Amino acid sequence: MAMDQEPPQLFLCPISMELMEDPVTVSTGVTYDRRSIERWFFKYGKTTCPATMQRLSSFDLTPNHTLKSVISSWLDADRAAASSSSSSPGRERLPSVLAGIEATPFKVTALKDLKSCMEGNAAAQEDFVARGGIQVLGRVMTQALAESSGDFSAFRTCEEAASVLAALPLSDDASAVELVLAPECMRPLVALVQRGSAEARLHAMAIVAKLSTAGRDWAAGVDADDLVRSLLELLSDGASPKLSTRALDVLLDVVTSRGARRRAKAVELGAVRVLVEILPDADRRAAERALLLLKRLCKCPEGRLAFADHALAVPAVARAVMRVSGLASRLAVGVLWLVAGAAPAERVLDDMVMSGAVGKMLALMQVESSPSTKEKAARLLRTHDAFWRQYPCFPTDLREYLEFLN
Repeated sequence: MAMDQEPPQLFLCPISMELMEDPVTVSTGVTYDRRSIERWFFKYGKTTCPATMQRLSSFDLTPNHTLKSVISSWLDADRAAASSSSSSPGRERLPSVLAGIEATPFKVTALKDLKSCMEGNAAAQEDFVARGGIQVLGRVMTQALAESSGDFSAFRTCEEAASVLAALPLSDDASAVELVLAPECMRPLVALVQRGSAEARLHAMAIVAKLSTAGRDWAAGVDADDLVRSLLELLSDGASPKLSTRALDVLLDVVTSRGARRRAKAVELGAVRVLVEILPDADRRAAERALLLLKRLCKCPEGRLAFADHALAVPAVARAVMRVSGLASRLAVGVLWLVAGAAPAERVLDDMVMSGAVGKMLALMQVESSPSTKEKAARLLRTHDAFWRQYPCFPTDLREYLEFLN
């Protein structure tokens, strides 16, 4: 938000020290920005008024319509004054805004202003990188992260800086990618993925996706175990479809970047369990990514064992066959092939019958599907037909078809 002058102290949230967008009053009579006070209560578990430290008798938040109207009028006047005094476009303002970022105490406001200078302006974005903007953001985020343990406003600064970074088309600029891969940027970004707001997590993961698109192993310089643990917690908590899809993309990058050792560690941290449990309610994109991750994890013995030990694993994967998408069907068959193809646990074969997976294998062979999928389905049916035919509930037509296969 570009402002020609600093706002009056009364307009600033006592927590974030930034201009209030939605002022609300607590039972002590102090007014805060809604987003800041809600995080104080619900993210940090506080029961006091931040300004007075009095214990609150109620957590009700009363909208302060009068103050909101006054702030709105002040902003309109400020914009009008700025418009009449200067017609310089964002690109021309960029150098002065960037130069003041590290010194101003109102960093969130300044970062929003910086972002507005570059939005939709490729030339301004190039100027930003050339003038050391990424390094400035890295220093701002690193300092904010260091101060964030007891200061909510500092972490908010880190989140806003990441939103500026997310606006850059990093995958098209090798030099910019190198700058973002520096520890000053990567450590705060990983922290945002782990404990940022939903919007900040999306920004951080969007940056990571651009680095991955550029062909860089961004996970090499971070604590991968902590990151995997945080992503799995996010998925378990029932994140939004968009956030879940992003989290699965990042998880794919981390899990596959260092081969079998990284996959085994992800399994140890509970990746198979989480992926199985999110599958039934996942949308198409999230389901496809979860199945791809399961397939990667089941290529190692630890993954296959964890899959076989989960009572819902086979039913969840079987449910995706011929239900979600053609890609999901191919991936699901690939998972079942890895788990049941050679020396499977008897429980897995039982579950494949009871969940309808065997019937779906037969159906896949009779409809148009990829040759490799049909081959895997046929080999599974041939390999285990003697076991499956012993079930009294096993359909007669399947029994006859299995006899025909042999």
